[in-house]
Amino acid sequence: MPATFRSTALRRHLAVAAALPLLAITATACGYGSEADEDTADKAAPAANAKKLSADTVKIGYFPNLTHATALIGDHRGLFQKELGGTKVSYSQFNAGPSEIEALNSGSIDIGWIGPSPAINGYTKSNGENLRIVGGSASGGVKLVVNPKKIKTVDDVKGKNIATPQLGNTQDVALLNWAAEKGWKIDAQSGKGDVNVVRTDNKITPDAYKAGSVDGAWVPEPTASRLVALGGKVLLNEADLWPDKKFVITHVIVSQKFLKSHPDVVEAVLRGTVKTNAWINANPDEAKKAANDKLKALSGKPLPADVLDSAWPSIEFIDDPLASTLKTGADYAVKAGLLEDPDLDGIYDLSTLNKVLKAEGKPAVEDAGLGVK
Repeated sequence: MPATFRSTALRRHLAVAAALPLLAITATACGYGSEADEDTADKAAPAANAKKLSADTVKIGYFPNLTHATALIGDHRGLFQKELGGTKVSYSQFNAGPSEIEALNSGSIDIGWIGPSPAINGYTKSNGENLRIVGGSASGGVKLVVNPKKIKTVDDVKGKNIATPQLGNTQDVALLNWAAEKGWKIDAQSGKGDVNVVRTDNKITPDAYKAGSVDGAWVPEPTASRLVALGGKVLLNEADLWPDKKFVITHVIVSQKFLKSHPDVVEAVLRGTVKTNAWINANPDEAKKAANDKLKALSGKPLPADVLDSAWPSIEFIDDPLASTLKTGADYAVKAGLLEDPDLDGIYDLSTLNKVLKAEGKPAVEDAGLGVK
């Protein structure tokens, strides 16, 4: 049976993206259109006389956030457009997972970069009919940052106020699971217990930390590094809790309808994704600057150098969607009482990605038994 949530409010909350500093607390946060910055404007259009694929246009959505740097940089450098030839690419940005899933369902976008929680929720609420996860993008980039004057050891977290981005989002579930493994009791709905979980928009969390209303936060980058810049201390890097220090924070989804109708276009975008990730990993300093340049173009304000330099190394850009960690995260939500046991069979279709990886001389990736049968 597909997952059903315990209340309307919880259904809305669990759909929130996993690691997004521009995340809005309400599920109605809207996206906003992107504009190419001057030095890449010429890369946003198909090359003259380039061969068109099966679709005239592909519409891509992503978040203006470092954990979506594959999309930021692929857009900024025109790397997706290069692979698409005469098929035009258009971009939209979103501030929260629910709005991106809604855009995918309505056909406003065809392909999107998104976190695990909204992908799980979108898939299960549609009875497995609206999306597929077709590629990986990023791992890591989540930390527990605390006020070192109040919290010096892990045990000191007990009794403190710790922020997470939103009820039921990936960091919220991770904190609840970590606390439960330590034997601490927390009511998942209210956040009250041995640790007081304060659900706070990532945009507001630094101010809440400065005001002393929270003693720390389990948050993604660059919010974690913003707290460090305010004097916070990294008490725990979530990557240390996972096998091989890897867990999905961003992956690539596609409308099942678009995948069926335009597999060649999806393949071209995934080819661009793989090549973008390879460029990022081969040119980390240049990639960091490119991501920040695109953030500046979108928002008018780049990340400060100290925040960017601290945040960037903790995010790993990979082609593998780390399917087993998606299932583990869903299991944590079930254990916390936030999610009924979801049917995730068929949420992945990695056949096109593995075709691209083979052509690039790279090993295939696994779907953890959750692939299309």
